[in-house]
Amino acid sequence: MLVTKTFHDIQTQLDSGGRALRIFVISPSIPKYPQAKFPGVVVFSEIYQVTGPVERFASQIASQGFVVACPSIYHEFEGPEAIPYDVEGTDRGNKYKIEKTVAAFDEDAKLSIDLLSTLPNCNGRIGATGMCLGGHLAFRAAFDQRVLASVCFFATDVHSATLGKGKSDDTLIRVRNGGLTGKGELVMIFGKQDTHVPRAGRDLIRTTLDDANVTVSFLEVQAQHAFIRDESSKGRWDAALTRSLFSFMMEVFDRTIGVDLGPLVDDTKPLEHVC
Repeated sequence: MLVTKTFHDIQTQLDSGGRALRIFVISPSIPKYPQAKFPGVVVFSEIYQVTGPVERFASQIASQGFVVACPSIYHEFEGPEAIPYDVEGTDRGNKYKIEKTVAAFDEDAKLSIDLLSTLPNCNGRIGATGMCLGGHLAFRAAFDQRVLASVCFFATDVHSATLGKGKSDDTLIRVRNGGLTGKGELVMIFGKQDTHVPRAGRDLIRTTLDDANVTVSFLEVQAQHAFIRDESSKGRWDAALTRSLFSFMMEVFDRTIGVDLGPLVDDTKPLEHVC
């Protein structure tokens, strides 16, 4: 499916500098069907904002028939341009990650979901995904009732609760308090060789989600951090594994937001047997 690309600049409430949040939008395009409507997906980026690899990842999702929104998460500090994959860029991205408040990250997610919900080519059924920092942001996006599925690639700082200003986020606290119980579907994907999220951290996340009775698939694969990044991955990119997991993600989105299933039925009640 062909895609088109544009962007929207949206004012935020929590940025005291009055700078707009730029949200890049990548949409499916079907010639002769200008009024076609599609589900929406928010793609949250790494600490480098919307880089080439992130845009290509988002474009692949859009080409499958989804309207994709990619927010530039560091609008409080600089423009929407991608931050380079180098030492200075990494230091900048990591610095911003703990200078921006968790509430501001959440506001950006809300505004991205709001935008998708109002676009004429979006049917209002929303999912989320992201990698690294973006994996954590996609996790938090799942607290929004409008998000029906979140697929999180190697989400950082969840186990350590160190996202945002003060390095003290409440992600797992909200899970324990029932913030995801009975809501949409969550997918957590980690590489077993990921030094950013060690085994003990992965075990903590899995146990917390299971104890809270969250609908979750938890995948651990033979890979390192950033294994889906096809540029400047420091030898960690695994194209075959990425392709396989992309297909898994699309199955989740096709099943949860690609089809309008109607109202949820309580499946804990015994089934009526028909002879």
